[in-house]
Amino acid sequence: MTTDLADRAAEHRRLAIDTEFVSERHYQAQLCLVQVAVPDPEEPDGVRTDVLDPLDEKTELDPGPLSGVLADPAVEVIVHAGRQDVAILRRTWGTEVTRVFDTQVAAGFLGFGNQEGYESLVRKVLGIALKGGEGFTRWDKRPLTEKQLGYAADDARSLLALGAELERRLTERGRLGWAREECMAVEESRDERSAERSYERLPKLGRLDGRGRAVARRLCAWRDRVAREMDRPPPSVLGDQVLVELARRTPKDRAGLESIRGLPQQALHRRGAELVAEVAAGLSEEPPPPPPQPPKRDSREAPLISLAQALVRQRSIDSGVATELIATQSELAALVATVRHGAEGSGVRALRGWRRELVGDELRDLIEGRRAISVEPGGGLSVVARTPD
Repeated sequence: MTTDLADRAAEHRRLAIDTEFVSERHYQAQLCLVQVAVPDPEEPDGVRTDVLDPLDEKTELDPGPLSGVLADPAVEVIVHAGRQDVAILRRTWGTEVTRVFDTQVAAGFLGFGNQEGYESLVRKVLGIALKGGEGFTRWDKRPLTEKQLGYAADDARSLLALGAELERRLTERGRLGWAREECMAVEESRDERSAERSYERLPKLGRLDGRGRAVARRLCAWRDRVAREMDRPPPSVLGDQVLVELARRTPKDRAGLESIRGLPQQALHRRGAELVAEVAAGLSEEPPPPPPQPPKRDSREAPLISLAQALVRQRSIDSGVATELIATQSELAALVATVRHGAEGSGVRALRGWRRELVGDELRDLIEGRRAISVEPGGGLSVVARTPD
């Protein structure tokens, strides 16, 4: 089956792919279904849609052929809100996913919301009402019902047509290149867990001293190892707040553990000795450096940030590109700080690629005082070059 799907995708250089997975009870998201749609002139609607079940013990799913076309830059891979789909396929199938076209990302360049849902987008663009109601069912429980399988197939069946129509509209407006550039970030999506990353994201990490940070890092590694063995999310083994409190108090015995508010009774009774041993081991390790401090904001930059936001909103209205897609408030704050201090700005998204073309150069000129904003009679904003005094 997968070989035939891969052959048709390679022949027509297009496929749509969607997944169903369960993440809330596992160390990492469990892939439960893969829905694939490919062009097929022999089908009544010109599309062949297959639902592949990696959990079906009766048939062994060979992902090799499909992995090959997912990694083939000559084949367009159409997804919707596909970061999780790409990440889980990359990890479970061991493949790269290239030339991604994400319909949710694309919709943001055509006047739709930045987070437009799939059912809503299919209805607005194709005039098709999809069957709903099965999105949050137990995809890891077998056997699946006909209702579940029908819902899963519907998701992929319309995805090819949705991608084609959005590409047509983007081409008409000269935005296809912009959308493809933005979709490249989706191709890099990953979902591998990392104990070090969990440590870096701990709340109130900066309030711990060096000994506390060493214990916290040690406990993160322990928690990740236990969670992997149990196939459970790390926070269900030991919550972040509890972990930080353990690192702060460094209990040396069971009595010390019992004084930690929020420590699960199961962890106390079954793994209390392990926790005490890990705390002791952490105290003997070299403390990691303190976490980097967030950049200090100059209060004098606040008006400039507001001006930048106003310009971005105006260009969003003019272009139909979602404001959030262009630049967030924190990104504009970083842009203002970068420009005011004379930095080159290669790390600021608004000064690169399609964002620079749309508004980035104007933003730099505005912040540097070479342009000014005025209000037009109709209420819109106009950006004009400033004449030297």
